[in-house]
Amino acid sequence: MRDVLIATPAAPDGLTGNAITARRWAAMLGRLGHRVSLAESYDGQPCDLFIALHARRSAPSVVRFHEAHPARPILVALTGTDLYSDIEHDPDARHSLELATRLIALQGAAPDALAEHLRSRTRVIYQSVEPPGDLPPRPETSFEVCVIGHLRRVKDPLRTARAARLLPSTSRVRVSHLGDALEEGMAEAARAEEKQNPRYVWRGALPHDETLRTLAASHLHAITSRMEGGANAVCEALALGVPTVSTHIPGSIGLLGEDYPGYFPVGDTEDLARLIRRAETDPAFYRSLATHCDERAQLVQPEHELAAWTQLMAELED
Repeated sequence: MRDVLIATPAAPDGLTGNAITARRWAAMLGRLGHRVSLAESYDGQPCDLFIALHARRSAPSVVRFHEAHPARPILVALTGTDLYSDIEHDPDARHSLELATRLIALQGAAPDALAEHLRSRTRVIYQSVEPPGDLPPRPETSFEVCVIGHLRRVKDPLRTARAARLLPSTSRVRVSHLGDALEEGMAEAARAEEKQNPRYVWRGALPHDETLRTLAASHLHAITSRMEGGANAVCEALALGVPTVSTHIPGSIGLLGEDYPGYFPVGDTEDLARLIRRAETDPAFYRSLATHCDERAQLVQPEHELAAWTQLMAELED
C-alpha cells in the first residue's frame, strides 16, 4: 500500500477534465488499497508516490518532489497542451518528462508525439466512465447535438453553433453547449451566438451527472478542439453509446480509431455542417458511426482502467 498524492493545477473539486480525472484516479487507487490525497501542487505533503497532471503546469511540483525524494516514483499525466504544444518549446515541460518514472497518456496516439526514448516509459490509461442510472430517452421531435467543453479558444467552442447555422430550414438540429467560460470574451461570444442562432443554447457548467444525462439524451456529440490529450467527453460519449463527430486530431484518433468516419478538418465549419446533416438524415451513415463507437466502448469500461492501474502499480514495485 502506498501513500499517493495526485496534483492537478485546477482545483481538485472543480468541473475541469483534469479535476474529474484526478478524482476518478483517486477512487481507482483507493480500490486497490492505496491511501490517496488530492491537491493543486506538491508542497511537502507526506507521500511515497507523486502523480502530476500536466507536465508544464505541474513542473514546479515535479521538481520539488524529485529534489525532496529522488528515489520515489513520479507519474506525469500528459494533457493535450503538453503533447501537442508545450513539450515542443517549453523546457519546464520537457524536464518534467525526463524526471518522470512513468508517463501516463490518455489515448493510443499519444506516444507518437514523444521522443523515442520516452515511449518505453509511457503507459496508456483510457479514462473510464460509469453512467448514472435512469438515463433519459432521446427526443423524437428534434436531433440533439451536444457539445461538452469549457469555452476556451483551443476548444474552438462555437464551431458547432456556426455549423448549425448552415443547415437547411428543414433540419431538426438543436445544439446544447455545456461548459463554463474560462477566457475573456467567451461568455459574451456565447450569449451573442444564442441571440443570433435559434438552434444554439449555452447552458454553462453543469454537475457531472447532469452533464452525462444531457449527453445520453443527445443523438450526436461534437468535439471541435484544435488539440486534446484524450477528451473526457469522447470517453463519456463512447460509454453512453452516443456517436461523435470530431476534428481530425491525434487526441481523438487515439480514442476513436484512424478509420473512424466522423472526422472533419480543424476549423472547417462547412464540413462539420455536412457531417451533422448526414448524421441527421442518413440512417446508414449514423449506424456506421454508432458501430465504430460500439467497437471502441470497451476501452472506457471501469474494469479496463482498473486493470491498467493494477499493472502500472505492480511495475512500480519491481
